[in-house]
This record gives sequence, structure tokens and C-alpha cells, in this order.
Amino acid sequence: MDIFSKIAAGEIPSYKCAENEEFYAFLDINPLVKGHTLVIPRREVDYIYDMADDELARYQVFAKRVALAVGRAFPCKKVAQVVLGLEVPHAHIHLIPMQSEQDADFRREKLKLTEEEFKEIASNILAEFSK
Repeated sequence: MDIFSKIAAGEIPSYKCAENEEFYAFLDINPLVKGHTLVIPRREVDYIYDMADDELARYQVFAKRVALAVGRAFPCKKVAQVVLGLEVPHAHIHLIPMQSEQDADFRREKLKLTEEEFKEIASNILAEFSK
């Protein structure tokens, strides 16, 4: 079981933003900006395009709902969707609130947030997702 599967299963703590039976969304622990969220399938699949078409469609619809919640919790011009990352062999979408394209530059220094800040951010997104 990879680290993201353990997070979705609750074996490793995370800052949950949204979930359903198939997908799980949680805060990136090395965020580019406040509200930077990861969306994963609960099923272990390494590459997003290895997913069956119907599963991929449901994944994108779930990610859209999370992105809209992120945007309401952190007003921005747009929420970027980025599929990037080779370090974890588990499909994942980054949702990043953007005021400018620089906000989605992964070469930038990451934010250092306190546990209280992470909890508040996750709570705000979850509240918006639940509306």
C-alpha cells in the first residue's frame, strides 16, 4: 500500500478537505499557496490515464466539486488543476488557488504553515464542499 492509499484509509493523518467512496481530497503538506489541495482515487493507480474512462470522468467531476469549494474558501482568479509528480506512484491532481500563474510554479519556495493553519484551511474547504 502506497503513502496516498494509507492517507485515504486513515492510517496516516491528513487534513481532509473532501471525500466520497471513490476519491479523497486533502491538503498538500508542502503547499504553494493556502488551499493547495491534492485529490486522489482511493484505488491504487499510478497514472491518471490508466483509469477507465468512466472512473476518470467521476474523478474529474469530484475534483471539480473540490476545486469549486477551494475557490469559495480562498477567493482567487482561478483554481489551477495540475497533474504532476513522479515521487508518489499514485494518481493525484493538485488544485491550486491562483491570483497569477506564479502561484502554480512548483519551483517556488513552499509555505510553512502551523498545524492550526492547516486545520483551519481544511475545515474551510470541507465546509464549502459540504454545501
